[in-house]
Amino acid sequence: MLFRQIFDKESSTYTYLIADQLTKAAILVDPVLEQVERDLQMLRELGLTLQYCLETHIHADHITGTDKLRESTGCLGILPQNAQAICADRYISDGKTLQLGSIVIQAIATPGHTDSHMAYLVNGTHLLTGDALFIRGCGRTDFQNGDAGALYDAVTQKLFTLPDDILVYPAHDYQGRTVSTIGEEKLWNPRFTGRSRSQFIEVMNNLNLPMPKKILEAVPANQNCGKVAEC
Repeated sequence: MLFRQIFDKESSTYTYLIADQLTKAAILVDPVLEQVERDLQMLRELGLTLQYCLETHIHADHITGTDKLRESTGCLGILPQNAQAICADRYISDGKTLQLGSIVIQAIATPGHTDSHMAYLVNGTHLLTGDALFIRGCGRTDFQNGDAGALYDAVTQKLFTLPDDILVYPAHDYQGRTVSTIGEEKLWNPRFTGRSRSQFIEVMNNLNLPMPKKILEAVPANQNCGKVAEC
């Protein structure tokens, strides 16, 4: 398996390139519009054919590159089931899988940050957690039908019950960290460790964070797979 973690500095977003090295079939998870040319160049250099763009959720902090990548490569755009989007070629539901040669990607419903959020377990070893679980943190729950209780349940009952050695790759990190494990996060993630469900909800409901700078632009664009409305 070819696995690359690629960073967008402006939004602190990680995009993941995953490919089967025999068939050269590839998938991009959470691509960023401003980085489409970078991603296309990497595909060319590695001799890969992009089959899918896969989203963990409808993002509020950046515009997805899916629409431009579809235009350039003919790939399919895949979103979580029940995402408020009209543009997907396919939707993926909890427990369903995508296969690229020897690579199997399993969707795990992890609502809470948004109401239609998925984590993706790649070949049983690499867990792409989106905004549900960060390294020593988690995504906020105060917009896009977020629900702190649902997020606590998803992380503690679905993600923290996976084997401790599974690698955790989030959709964002704001301090330069790149990877963790389920075992580490169970022990050291301050949002969850030692907190009851009600305590977690109280913390999340009192974060008082500013809205993402691009939310008014990004959400409607991402509901159309990154196609920006022309004035």
